[in-house]
Amino acid sequence: MHPIIYDVAVSADGFIAGPNADISAFPSEGDVLSDYLARLQSYKTVLMGRATYEFGYDYGLAPGDNPYPWAESVVVSTGLSLPDGASVTQWRDLTDSALRELRQASDGPIYLCGGGHLAAQLMNMGHIDQLRLKRAPILLGGGTPLFDGLVRRPRLTLSDQTDYGNGLIYQAFAVG
Repeated sequence: MHPIIYDVAVSADGFIAGPNADISAFPSEGDVLSDYLARLQSYKTVLMGRATYEFGYDYGLAPGDNPYPWAESVVVSTGLSLPDGASVTQWRDLTDSALRELRQASDGPIYLCGGGHLAAQLMNMGHIDQLRLKRAPILLGGGTPLFDGLVRRPRLTLSDQTDYGNGLIYQAFAVG
């Protein structure tokens, strides 16, 4: 069974995007970005919510296109309308059995690509195995929280850490 890994940038006050899905305050160059892009290539399946998927529309993604063409992409949404022949799979419901099947069928690690609500659902269900945080020394004051609606409080064990300088830190945690 392949792991589900939540790999995300987060502000010092716990947000993965500011108000109106603004990500402009996060670092967009340097080694932290290069390392993230290298990790992206290792993921074989991508799991995301509707808002994260539709965020790509602002950057030229057309409805139904796969923003990660090297991987299978699954969008969890009851309100998304995709065209026939879409390159992504849509799940209308998030169930334990569907997640178990996905973890068995994937060719490798599964990238949880936001957002905070979907991440909380998966964590509450016990389906996040690793948490990879690119912690930025910024305060957003609001926006999309890292976890929105977290009930389960798992134990985190630090497994890797890189200090990129200027307060920018990558941390990887095993989720128990």
